[in-house]
Amino acid sequence: MKWTSALAIYLLFWAFSAFFVLPFHGRRTSDDQTPLVRGQEPGAPAAFRPRRILLQMTIVATVAFGLYYLAYVNGWADPDVLSGRA
Repeated sequence: MKWTSALAIYLLFWAFSAFFVLPFHGRRTSDDQTPLVRGQEPGAPAAFRPRRILLQMTIVATVAFGLYYLAYVNGWADPDVLSGRA
């Protein structure tokens, strides 16, 4: 696999990891800590931490890509078999 292909696949894993990471953030809503400001969504998290979310996305994507690459190198995810050509 070329390094550009590996980078593209990793970036896809990284982008899709947001769908796994984000539902676990914001368990404490604003009404639990402070009263709502006019126009504020009641379900919005009390403290938004983008660096923490990006770090967790990176960890999840790295683990998922590592598993994918391990399967690719060992032939468990052979593109010919998966496409039906072999």
